[in-house]
Amino acid sequence: MPLLTPSIARRCYLFATLVAIALIAVALYFQYVMKLEPCPLCIFQRVAVIAIGIWMGVAAIVNPAAWGRRVVGIVTALLALAGGVVAGRQVWLQHLPEDQVPSCGPGLDYMLEIFPMRKVLDLVFRGSGECAEVHWTFLSMSIAEWMLVIFTGILLFGIFITVARTRTT
Repeated sequence: MPLLTPSIARRCYLFATLVAIALIAVALYFQYVMKLEPCPLCIFQRVAVIAIGIWMGVAAIVNPAAWGRRVVGIVTALLALAGGVVAGRQVWLQHLPEDQVPSCGPGLDYMLEIFPMRKVLDLVFRGSGECAEVHWTFLSMSIAEWMLVIFTGILLFGIFITVARTRTT
């Protein structure tokens, strides 16, 4: 089993925080420079990335003891799993045959104003045509596919933190 010292753990948390900041910076670049408007599922993926970034930032500052590292790992894994589920749903929508793609729905801002949160979540996870559109690819993968890979990596990182042996020095 791998060994995780407090200094290595703190560096890992800091690195994960910087990755989250970079991901949000790229998302904002896509939105404001490249004019790619995020769909509702993209917004929820951003929320997951921001939550992971904040959580990792707090972990880097606090640098908890062995049992605390397990808590950090479990929460990190759960946040990554949530983001991965959203990204996976979007990837699934993007790979549907064109005749099976749901029609475009109202914007997230409108839904949040009009509907209760439970209804908003239901509508968002049903997906819409805008969530199935692919406007940008890199190495033949869409943004949602890249985010699924990234969330999977963060999930594995959370599991690693949870199961790694710890040493106090």
